[in-house]
Amino acid sequence: MVRIQLDDLLHFTETCLIRAGAHQAIAQVMANSLVQGDLLGYRTHGVRRLPYNVKQLQSNKMRRHGEPQILRRRAAIETWDAESLSGLYVAPMAVRRAMAMAKSAGTGTVVVKRCEHVASLAAYLQQATEQGLLITMIAATPAQASVAPHGARSPVFSPNPYGMGIPTSSTPILLDMSFSMTAAGKVRQAYDRKERLPWPAIVTKSGEITDDPAAYIDHGGAILPLGGSDLGYKGYGLCLMSEIFTLALSNHGRLHGAHDGEMNTLYVQVSDPEAFGTRQDFLAVTDDLLERCRGAEAIHPAEPVRIPGERALTLAEEQQRLGVELDELTWPRLQHLADKLNVTLPRV
Repeated sequence: MVRIQLDDLLHFTETCLIRAGAHQAIAQVMANSLVQGDLLGYRTHGVRRLPYNVKQLQSNKMRRHGEPQILRRRAAIETWDAESLSGLYVAPMAVRRAMAMAKSAGTGTVVVKRCEHVASLAAYLQQATEQGLLITMIAATPAQASVAPHGARSPVFSPNPYGMGIPTSSTPILLDMSFSMTAAGKVRQAYDRKERLPWPAIVTKSGEITDDPAAYIDHGGAILPLGGSDLGYKGYGLCLMSEIFTLALSNHGRLHGAHDGEMNTLYVQVSDPEAFGTRQDFLAVTDDLLERCRGAEAIHPAEPVRIPGERALTLAEEQQRLGVELDELTWPRLQHLADKLNVTLPRV
């Protein structure tokens, strides 16, 4: 691990994106989205993905400027076509628009197709929770097939992350998870480190269940849906739901997006608790629920029940003070990128 001061890492990331061709305003938002992932501990979806974004910009596969096209609009619903703009730039914009609709209509939903990879959904949730709003986000990748339906040994779905942000009277609930047993980036990380996965999350081409990431990376296996080999019908149902809410609602499914690479389709829904009842009562019920969770008797007393997002927010506060940690897989990639772009590396 190395530690980089937050402002230095933001400046380096933004500079690399500008050098690759992104307009300054877009590069600034993209850099913040990537670094937010690292701050919250989602290292596979933080600045480790910077070289990918630079490559997409340099090859003109990612649009360097412009805005999404609004295809459909109702009082509290919009459908956008990002036309290969960065998801790191478009996702926070979609959240802001959904928030504006929620403040007016009580709820707001934006569905975006053809945006480049959005990275960590957790990076965008606090935009809403800081204003007392609930948010859910789902992403899918129409050109990616890596997750098998329950009972199958060949892939159909992308890992399909789901994010949820809920305001409370103190720190918000923040959840970022995939509807597969693990994200593809986690499998790649274990493979690069020559480690086994912590659980049997892969089905091989012959139908065996394994924790060996090489079965997926090298030998054409698939990731199991959430619930694994025994209860994977639950994750299978969630994968179906997530791709219908993203791909079907956007009218951009696998039959349309076969050549989209890592472009995502994104579903963002924001709700205002005060449209349904009083904010005071919403917080009272939410706080009471969390206290009941914290008060549940732990299996291991040294490991009490945690609330989703607590660890991530504690880590973010620590890294803002002490510097952002970059691991042994990320730092060499940034060193190589700095040499390639002739950009000065941030101080360690």
